[in-house]
Amino acid sequence: MRQEYGGRSEEMPVKRAHHDLMAWQQAVQLVEAVYLCTQALPADERFGLTAQIRRSAVSVASNIAEGAARSGSKEFLHFLNMARGSLSELETQLIIARNLRYIEPDNAVFSSIETVFGLLGGLINSIRKTTPP
Repeated sequence: MRQEYGGRSEEMPVKRAHHDLMAWQQAVQLVEAVYLCTQALPADERFGLTAQIRRSAVSVASNIAEGAARSGSKEFLHFLNMARGSLSELETQLIIARNLRYIEPDNAVFSSIETVFGLLGGLINSIRKTTPP
């Protein structure tokens, strides 16, 4: 079965609910961009900033997926908020890397972060509208 997977057409065993979410698809693409971007960081940052940046990026997509697999809207919202927190953490770490001149100020990863922030915000607002307090 050939399907879209994180923006690319690849073989996937089973299609999950989160695979259709644009927020998740863009978050997966963000992970790829982050891995490419962090390849340029100094070797002595391999277990420091590089690893932390990569973990934060992976956490965004993972929390979206985990939330979508949960049983209710409140749980889903909880994980979407966790994803947004990880995205803020990622942005902060990349700003630090930029300030240290490890990455270029106009690196495309910053616009990808803005895209994911927007998609997450829209998804959170949509779910909040349909979820009782």
